Amino acid sequence: MTSMTCQHEPQYLSQPHHDTGPAYLLGTRRPGGELTARLWVPAPWNPERIILRQVVDGEPALTAAHLVARTDAGAWWEATVRLLNPSNHYRFLLLTPGGAEPYVWFHAAGLSNHDVPDATDFRVLADDDAPDWVLDAVCYQIFPDRFAAHTPPRDREAPAWAEAHGWLDEPPIAGDPSGAAWYGGDLDGIVDHLDYLQRLGVNTVYLTPIFPGGSVHRYDATTFDHVDSLLGGDAALARLSDALHSRGMRLLLDLTTNHTGVTHDWFRRAVDDSTSAEAGFYSFDRHPDQYATWMGVASMPKLDHRSEAMRDRLLRGPDSVTAHWLMPPYNADGWRTDVANMTGRSGMVDLAHQAAADMRTTMRRVEADTGRSLWLVAEHGHDASADLTGPGWQGTMNYHGFTRPLWSWLAEPDPADGLNWLGIPTGIPRLPGGPISRGVREYTAHMPTTSITHSMNLLGSHDTPRIRTVVGSRAAQLVAATALFTAPGVPTVFSGDELGATGRTGEHSRTTMPWTAPPGAAPSDELEAAGAWGRVDHVVLDRYRQLSRLRHELPALRRGGMRWVHADDDLLAWLRTHPDGDVLVVLARAGGAPVDLPLAALPAGAVGDVEAMDGVAVKVIGGADGYLTLNPTGPGSAVITLCPALPRSGTAHTR
Repeated sequence: MTSMTCQHEPQYLSQPHHDTGPAYLLGTRRPGGELTARLWVPAPWNPERIILRQVVDGEPALTAAHLVARTDAGAWWEATVRLLNPSNHYRFLLLTPGGAEPYVWFHAAGLSNHDVPDATDFRVLADDDAPDWVLDAVCYQIFPDRFAAHTPPRDREAPAWAEAHGWLDEPPIAGDPSGAAWYGGDLDGIVDHLDYLQRLGVNTVYLTPIFPGGSVHRYDATTFDHVDSLLGGDAALARLSDALHSRGMRLLLDLTTNHTGVTHDWFRRAVDDSTSAEAGFYSFDRHPDQYATWMGVASMPKLDHRSEAMRDRLLRGPDSVTAHWLMPPYNADGWRTDVANMTGRSGMVDLAHQAAADMRTTMRRVEADTGRSLWLVAEHGHDASADLTGPGWQGTMNYHGFTRPLWSWLAEPDPADGLNWLGIPTGIPRLPGGPISRGVREYTAHMPTTSITHSMNLLGSHDTPRIRTVVGSRAAQLVAATALFTAPGVPTVFSGDELGATGRTGEHSRTTMPWTAPPGAAPSDELEAAGAWGRVDHVVLDRYRQLSRLRHELPALRRGGMRWVHADDDLLAWLRTHPDGDVLVVLARAGGAPVDLPLAALPAGAVGDVEAMDGVAVKVIGGADGYLTLNPTGPGSAVITLCPALPRSGTAHTR
């Protein structure tokens, strides 16, 4: 290792590394297959033996790892992982008799000098049918009422619940007015602006509910059989789907499997006739006026997944709601499932995994009939690992593993009337980088990598404050944006974030897009100088486009593994590992002392391109045996491509 003086020692670089990406887990992933697991061990460790421990059929099986290459910086070891069970768990034991740490386990959460539970083993699915296209997705969330109006609202008959608003009016902050605030966006309005989305690098559009409801958010559906006429009806959804697919883009819809609205046709029949099949779709304590609800909201009666008839109607088979909107002429490419964490759960009843499996089975049948691959992603606001075990949801809205830790690292010190910290009744704390990195690493260790890569990463959504409000400045938002486009998972942009929109609550964040062309006029992708929140920030828009371009250009950002490199109070760095070349990501929330990273310890070849943005400067010293100096002078980030090192193994890599 090259000698140098470092202001800070990057603590993660001194640790062994393995991830389940294509640079460290090699081979074809299929039932019965064998994979080569590669472990990088920095030179100071020098273990005498390394053993791979895999749990097979519930029983630990031990396999010797083999030393395959050594450099001054460290050594490569390899062992075999056998895909004999649906989910295959393994970890490494480093044995150094007479050393300071003679007995050390290396697992997905890190290093332990004592025996640990299997919960944080590396894990890989033998039969991973999650869609490959999701790995390349850049997703854009649209709240349909607020994106664009093709048909002027004045030309449509508003329902009784709606209170019309001017297009650039500020949304209500909370309460009943937020559900009644109707701006008039529709599905054809989205078609009008697909050029804008493609210039942003978006290739997947996620719509919040499109079924008619008793509010503008439509999570209180009145039916699942039709698209809301306010949005253009069934034909408008077919037009949007055709327009997206003709451009090579995809469409994700939103289904509420936990509850309906109180005016839903199923619930009306349930109330009218206690002997009807629909009466069994809900849980009545006393018919007809006492029933289980979502979070005590009387207008949202909770579905009872013990009802076989309800599961057939909603989830199972070719005639179900789940299948209908995935088939022609709508051809949606998957479902985001609303409050999936609560679906099928009530008191002593827990059928959440059954509901997920029902949807997945139906979607597999649609895939077989259409030749398409479909995405099933769950809304989950806290620890989703127990629900991401393989056969159900393929991913989640990753609030716990991405949004919450990033907010608590970048959050502006909050005033007394602080923002809600994603459900915790306190202002958002500002935490140092060390605990942030350890928390993310420990959380992601509890699930298969495919569940992470097929999850949505969000800086915010229609249910949260806006990222610009959380972090308080353009500079900090740009740091957050770099994290969004470079972390494992699907970068998901909430419409308007790319313009610097602000909002203090989920409802207040549901701002409209400030197109220069008014609703109903010939569409234009030109933007007004200001939106409902204030000035449009074109610097942020340009940065989102730049980061999206990098995401599409660099395989490591889309399909690579993940290695933490450095974490101190104000600086985070991670490596996305890939056989075609690793990518180093650097995030700084403030200025600080320079940090030196030896390239040989990463390990990597020479430095390729350096995209240093805002308050981070990068200096390259020497070649593959040199090092990088990271100099943070303020909030900023860098994306650094590293050329592939010499071949690490003769084993071919296949996803």
